[in-house]
Amino acid sequence: MKMLQQIHSHAVHSRRVESLTRHLAPLLPPDGLVLDIGCGDGLLGSCLAESNPSLKLKGLDVLVRSDTRIPVTAFDGTTIPFENNSVDSVLLIDVLHHTVDPTVILKEAKRVARKSILIKDHTRNGLFARSTLRFMDWVGNASYGVALPYNYLSYEEWQQMFSTLNLEVTDWESNLHLYPRPADYLFGRSLHFVAKIRVSHEHTAE
Repeated sequence: MKMLQQIHSHAVHSRRVESLTRHLAPLLPPDGLVLDIGCGDGLLGSCLAESNPSLKLKGLDVLVRSDTRIPVTAFDGTTIPFENNSVDSVLLIDVLHHTVDPTVILKEAKRVARKSILIKDHTRNGLFARSTLRFMDWVGNASYGVALPYNYLSYEEWQQMFSTLNLEVTDWESNLHLYPRPADYLFGRSLHFVAKIRVSHEHTAE
């Protein structure tokens, strides 16, 4: 397991962050406050801040590491310790499949976000999708003590959840190229997506 983790750290993690930065940066507001929930070491947040110095990045995580690239606050994984409409955008990058009920944190993200929620996660569609995702999840997260409920949703289940929560999907990209070839043919495929959700508080009680 240790060897697999080292390979993942050196060959996958940095490339993943670079690719996600390219996909996410154009979807963020030109300036303002961005809250990265489940930020880990904060590397992605710091890269996004470097790509647009007008952005201010804050992190939130259940397990706060000793050295992080952005300021990180601990939270209970359920209630976001921010006021309503207090941040411009919320990032949920490979977070929701680590929850038993993703609607809980999505509702909280909708509550605190003024403009948008950006999600990177998985779709449980295609041959051996679930077993492939479980393997990737275990290699990338088991050593950090991250909860692994393996709660992967299909594309149809994602869309149903967004509809139920009155969340409007304005962008959806599943061709992310997170891994070097030929690994991308096995671990990439259409198993990953980045989505931008427009947040509207028109019908939200004050």
